[in-house]
Amino acid sequence: MIDHDVIAQATPMPILVAPQAVLRQKTRLVRPEDMGDLRTTIPRMFAAMYAAPGIGLAAPQVGLGMRFAIVDVSDKDEARNPLVLINPEVIAETEDMAVREEGCLSLPNQYAEVIRPEAVRVRYQDMEGKKHELEANGLLATCLQHEIDHLEGILFVDHLSTLKRNMIMRRLAKEQRLKH
Repeated sequence: MIDHDVIAQATPMPILVAPQAVLRQKTRLVRPEDMGDLRTTIPRMFAAMYAAPGIGLAAPQVGLGMRFAIVDVSDKDEARNPLVLINPEVIAETEDMAVREEGCLSLPNQYAEVIRPEAVRVRYQDMEGKKHELEANGLLATCLQHEIDHLEGILFVDHLSTLKRNMIMRRLAKEQRLKH
């Protein structure tokens, strides 16, 4: 379990913005020897995600090529429900599809409707290395699929038509130029 006090005291990690190359690279599995570093990295990732604000963040988004992600889809008026997914994989998905507007902390201010399986079953490990399976639908299912895509070097815009994807990427590039 993630300690809320540790997250509150953590320095947020910088979130990379597309087209950073690491966002397009497939990650490697987290190994037992990585866990020491993850214990300091993960609270900093939660701090960055909550500050953004966002509901999910994958390792490549903070420049790490490892297979792990964090999510918390709780409403802002609910208690936080941080979830750490180490070496996650989708092991089942429904044939029924759902459309949901998605955004991404690595593509700030860019949103589009994405079609994904309505529900998924995800297998992952927790911080202690214990294996879990999670059945999810709705927003959580979308978030899990989105974050696991990041671990494969896939961005939500890759699920769009070439025209829509190019429009979003051009708009993002323009906004980033205006910021700097």
